[in-house]
Amino acid sequence: MDMSDLKFRENGLIPAIIQDHATGDVLMMAFMNREALDKTLQTGRTWFWSRSRQQLWEKGKTSGHYQVVKSVTADCDFDALLIQVEQIGGGACHEGYMSCFHNPVEYGNSPGPLTSTQEPRATFDPEVVYGSSSPSILNELFQVVQHRRQNPVEESYTNYLFTQGLDKILKKIGEEATEVVIAAKNPGMDELVYELADLYYHTLVLMAERGTNPGAVFRELKSRRS
Repeated sequence: MDMSDLKFRENGLIPAIIQDHATGDVLMMAFMNREALDKTLQTGRTWFWSRSRQQLWEKGKTSGHYQVVKSVTADCDFDALLIQVEQIGGGACHEGYMSCFHNPVEYGNSPGPLTSTQEPRATFDPEVVYGSSSPSILNELFQVVQHRRQNPVEESYTNYLFTQGLDKILKKIGEEATEVVIAAKNPGMDELVYELADLYYHTLVLMAERGTNPGAVFRELKSRRS
């Protein structure tokens, strides 16, 4: 198919869902006009049409969090696009999150249909974030870390690490790595699992501090598969 098969809306726009090609996570949704789609296909980076500014914009032009296009696919009605990308430099959301979809939709105080909360906010269900059944635990925990960085909480250990800076974070990673080695030499598994969790956590803090994310690590690991 080519662009002539696509069904742009009356305003000349078509919705584009942006998905991480390595993790499958939905990163964002934006609109494209014909020129934005043409630039996306030509340059291999995502371009969109800003309805508020009424102009084209290249994702990551100012933030550095750009997207390398891996594939562009139309849906069965040819009126929506799925664009798989490699997210580079940081999260897709301008608020610092990996994904723009981080505001849970909840029931209100009275019975009725699902409605969004009064003001957009990041809430995290501990059972979802820390539950053993979650397949996206590292991404979800990373969102918690990012949230702490963007919205400091008094007496938060994560906020303390960011306040102390890179050297403190690196020192903690060194300490936790040593504790993992010691735990691995001891009998039983509980201590080892505990120390590995500490090391994972501090590594995520380092990612947020340096502007990368778990998806970048996943992509590197995937590239090493034979």
